Amino acid sequence: MEPIIECVGIEKWYHGVHALKAVSIKIMPGEVVGLVGDNGAGKSTLIKILSGVHPPDAGQIKLDGKPIRIRSPKAAMKLGIETIYQYNSMVPTMSIARNMFLGREPLGLHLGDIGILDKRRMARESVSALANVDLHLRSPDAIVGELSGGQRQGVAIARAMHFKSRLLILDEPTNHLSVKETTKVINFVQDLKKQGVTGLFVSHNMQHIFQSCDRVVAMSRGEIVFDSPIADTSIDALAQFM
Repeated sequence: MEPIIECVGIEKWYHGVHALKAVSIKIMPGEVVGLVGDNGAGKSTLIKILSGVHPPDAGQIKLDGKPIRIRSPKAAMKLGIETIYQYNSMVPTMSIARNMFLGREPLGLHLGDIGILDKRRMARESVSALANVDLHLRSPDAIVGELSGGQRQGVAIARAMHFKSRLLILDEPTNHLSVKETTKVINFVQDLKKQGVTGLFVSHNMQHIFQSCDRVVAMSRGEIVFDSPIADTSIDALAQFM
């Protein structure tokens, strides 16, 4: 089986700082991989490259075994790579439905790319997408800024699943959430396989990684220093490499 995504020898420099050093990683279809490491380990740089924010300086990215270049976040989305960031995955002043279809708005009457938003379809499909992740909110017209942190992450995950994202990157999705909301987000991650979505879960919290992932990868100083199935390791063993 081909990896859904593979990085081969990825290098990245920032003004003389060697942020990534020959990073190679494979993520298989249906797998949820946990990515851990201290601040400055290179996690954020790697996911920004995978999500099209920054290009690598060297190395290669493959999708389904074929070399690709991810030139922008929009290009990443078209390839089926969706990233949920800790803070800015949602526009707080917009409704749930508008956020669900941000950048992918369906049009009713239209001429070319200019037309009237199909708000009924947006509302209908938003409710269905939320229900698919067991998230039941009062209305698709509710403003995202009025939702809790866990609910916002749920909406972002529902959006990725609705648009059939193949690889979902979650960047510290449980930061600053209550225990109850954290549990809900962990449940979302655990359910990715049922939805046919491959996951890359970035977190400082190793307990959360071990609860929800199949494999754990640790980075330190721009390099991958540990890679093991969760079933074959422990938090104590992983901590020795951190």
